[in-house]
Amino acid sequence: MWIGLAGVAFGLAAAYALYRLYAFKKQLKDLVRQLRRYHRGESGQKLVLDWHDPALEELAAEINRHTELIEQANAEKRRSETELRRAVANISHDLRTPLTSITGYIQLLESGQMTEEEGREAIAVVKNRTIRLKSLLNDFFELSVLDSPDYRLKLERVQLGRILPDILLGFYERMNEKKLRPQFRLAEEPLPATADESAVRRVIENLMLNTLRHAEGAIDVALQRQGEEAVLTIRNAAPHLRGFDLELLFNRFYMADQSRSGSSGGGNAGTGSGGSGLGLSIARGLMEKMDGSLRAEMDGDDLVMTCTWRLEK
Repeated sequence: MWIGLAGVAFGLAAAYALYRLYAFKKQLKDLVRQLRRYHRGESGQKLVLDWHDPALEELAAEINRHTELIEQANAEKRRSETELRRAVANISHDLRTPLTSITGYIQLLESGQMTEEEGREAIAVVKNRTIRLKSLLNDFFELSVLDSPDYRLKLERVQLGRILPDILLGFYERMNEKKLRPQFRLAEEPLPATADESAVRRVIENLMLNTLRHAEGAIDVALQRQGEEAVLTIRNAAPHLRGFDLELLFNRFYMADQSRSGSSGGGNAGTGSGGSGLGLSIARGLMEKMDGSLRAEMDGDDLVMTCTWRLEK
């Protein structure tokens, strides 16, 4: 009798094992079918199990995670390709504009139909357009090297409290020409930071040029110590930027498009040293290379640009 019961139990166990093996193989085939449909682009759904098995569930979860990574990589690739096309179009437009102007004035000069005074004016325009073209090329080159992981700045001890007044002094005449009312609140201590002096100068110059182009009335520039950091803030009224995504100010492609379209959004927000719309993007890139930060925020109707450097102990 016991032998008979044991045989029945063995038979049931064998039948259950065969059933699980059959169900396991069926689920595997279904997973393969789902993966095949996904690879063919017939379905974008994640893998779904019809049968509970811990090992298969773990396998499906890992495959789904891998699929998500592939989708993210593809989305990033499409975004990069789109930005590359926009960059090529933007660069082409930015370079073509001054070149067209230069060519036109040269043709007028060659025609011999201009008066002496008109000729001098034409030469002045050609000179200005050439300077702008050079500035554009410098900006494009600087952005290209900033994006390279091999690009390194010379980080050393920089006395921010001493070089900032010198930089601001260079903008004093232009501030007067625009009838701006600057207020400087600068720390009296040297504020030694780990930075690259030429990069610091470029960052501050870009921020000041951005402010000069778009500010009216009062400008507030402050440099102070906050804990173990040196913080520079540049504030000016910008009520048109309320509700605007300020991160777009640092997007080189958005800025270029807006400056061409003449909209009152990003196009009024900021441009680079040559008016190419790249200055803020360059400034942030340089700050990141110095392990610092550059951010924009609204305080009421005021736009506040904030740079932060790490101070040496």
